[in-house]
Amino acid sequence: MRKLLTSPNAMSLSATEQTIYQNALSLVADLSLNLMAVKVESHPDNFLNWCRELYRICLHDINQDLLEPSQQKPLKKLQDTMSNGVSACQLKMARIIPWAIFTSFVEEHATLQALPERLKLLNYIATIRRNKLAEMIDEDRLAFAGKHSAQHDISVYDFDVEWFAGTRGAKTFHQLLKSHPQDFDQALDNIPLDGEVTLADYQNFVNAYKAIFASHTNEEKAPLSAATRLLAMRRPDQFIALNSGKIDTLSQGLGLVKLNNQSFDDYWHEMIEAIRNTQWWRSEMPSDEVELQLWQNRAILIDLFLFADNSLAQNSNYIRMRDKPKKIKIGVAKAVKRSKASAEAIVDKAFESDDIPDFILNMRSTIVNSVKDGKTVDQAITLMRNIFG
Repeated sequence: MRKLLTSPNAMSLSATEQTIYQNALSLVADLSLNLMAVKVESHPDNFLNWCRELYRICLHDINQDLLEPSQQKPLKKLQDTMSNGVSACQLKMARIIPWAIFTSFVEEHATLQALPERLKLLNYIATIRRNKLAEMIDEDRLAFAGKHSAQHDISVYDFDVEWFAGTRGAKTFHQLLKSHPQDFDQALDNIPLDGEVTLADYQNFVNAYKAIFASHTNEEKAPLSAATRLLAMRRPDQFIALNSGKIDTLSQGLGLVKLNNQSFDDYWHEMIEAIRNTQWWRSEMPSDEVELQLWQNRAILIDLFLFADNSLAQNSNYIRMRDKPKKIKIGVAKAVKRSKASAEAIVDKAFESDDIPDFILNMRSTIVNSVKDGKTVDQAITLMRNIFG
């Protein structure tokens, strides 16, 4: 263990990596006896794998029975420091790699980072992107804005709408989005759906976005994080979606000034311009279909260079809803009510499947009413199949 803990001294560390290493050593002091009892078999020769190995040891190899209650906090902080170290190293790599290595890295981490489910979200957003927020059903508007709800029928929304950056904590943002969606449409209209996005386009969006909060709140400041979610759904090839947990990590890993939730100028001049200067972002549009899908979403996919453990994919709201045990209750359970417009849209999307028989299609109004009253579309269709199939 002593050899492992001192090995970064022989590595060529950047200033960021050196800071992470010193932070780790300060936490190791409180855990030294526990760590020294661990038998170390792997001694990485680079800082990225060193962070991964020490994280693994903290998670799996330390004898939890020997830990004092006062040591739980420094152990958790050490794990967090190592996960930040992994992110910093991988983002540092992302600053210099070409497109071929970018795609190779993304594909290598596809399972760990739940890439298939993330792409389902992006593909779904691509089908509604040209629609106005004011004309979307509630579920689609929330999917675009990044807020999961019980109304998201997993038969249709087979992905977590909060991948990349959830916004459920931005209460004022969602209140305004619900009451003034047309104002957000006017802001987003400044960002072209195709081709180049210029600084002027972005500044026009920011001015319109901030004006919504200035006009309809009591001097509440417009949050950058929610704005980036809208921008990244509008143009995932151009923008990164931020939340409070990612801002510091991305800023540190990409070697930027520290952003906060009001850093609208730095978001463009520091973060977006840094991404635009990478080799992989500037690469030509590929002809391969799989690579093309990644290229069309390449900016937002910087998320896959952030640390992920084996629990990330299973923490998806979609997975949780899909695998939620069915509870048997006495009495009438509270149903998830939907608007008629939402129910019709959900049913019509389900009807796009090739395996829906004609007799089910002819029962659309009955199925819509069932979905409106709280059933999932799969439950409603299955019921009709069982009765009339």
